[in-house]
Amino acid sequence: MLDNSLKKMRENISRVVIGKEEILDLLTVGLLAQGHILIEDVPGVGKTLLAKTLAASLNCGFRRLQFTPDLTPSDVTGFFVFDRQTNEFSYRPGPVHTNILLVDEINRGIPRTQSSLLEAMEERQVTVEGETFPLPCPFFVLATQNPIELEGTFPLPEAQLDRFILKIKMGYPTTQEEELIIATHGQNRPLDDLQAVGGKEDVLSWQEQCRKVFVDPTVTRYIITLSRATRSHPKLSLGASPRASLALYRAACALALVRGRDFVLPDDVKYLAPFVLEHRLIPSRQERLRGNSGAAVLHEILENVPVSLEGA
Repeated sequence: MLDNSLKKMRENISRVVIGKEEILDLLTVGLLAQGHILIEDVPGVGKTLLAKTLAASLNCGFRRLQFTPDLTPSDVTGFFVFDRQTNEFSYRPGPVHTNILLVDEINRGIPRTQSSLLEAMEERQVTVEGETFPLPCPFFVLATQNPIELEGTFPLPEAQLDRFILKIKMGYPTTQEEELIIATHGQNRPLDDLQAVGGKEDVLSWQEQCRKVFVDPTVTRYIITLSRATRSHPKLSLGASPRASLALYRAACALALVRGRDFVLPDDVKYLAPFVLEHRLIPSRQERLRGNSGAAVLHEILENVPVSLEGA
């Protein structure tokens, strides 16, 4: 069953973010699996609100970065300044030195600034002027991007996309959910009154529980088989990397915990595969000309790869 503190966090977020239970599950998966999440959708569907509500529900450090073309790497990582009193240079930490980092419109940053997050997301540290500084623990990046407005944007390179354990879309609410959104947010700002129900110690405890989830070797082989199938598929020019296999493994452990189990089922892997693998796949030139995406190829792979691999 879910840890009580984890239940309280989810319930707290649901008071502000209306009707997004699946998104909340995936957000929790990313947090527990020690990954990072890319949220891609049109403006106004609650991407930034989701990140802010998570931060408000946890008594953790929170910073927000609005990526723009004039943002520099030092605006992210920090920089050295000269102290006239001591005649020495001292390091002034950047916004990346926090527990939960919201990067709004990450694709509006120039590639040089985007790349300043690579070391932080993978190694939980930043290197400035040859000196390395560890980041706080836990460290969780939530990045947003708008897929419609392309003017003045810089698409994320494959190396950057590969750092995100999940890529999710918020989607539009149902009629009933939109009515509730207006009733909840129309005249009030519930986020302003939201109280923290957890902290850093809770997050670290949840992550530790996630590492203890049992994964049968058969399920591990299923994960590897899915990834290898993308690498040899004729409709893909780039398949899933070993990092993607590891991401799918960790995400499946987290999802099992979210669903109240201490063991992973093959269905957990199959459910998560589109969220974990799709943004890492690049269709071949012929498939792109036909208008086909990696999603269609992944769906084909999931349909053709058997779940049970005993004796494989």
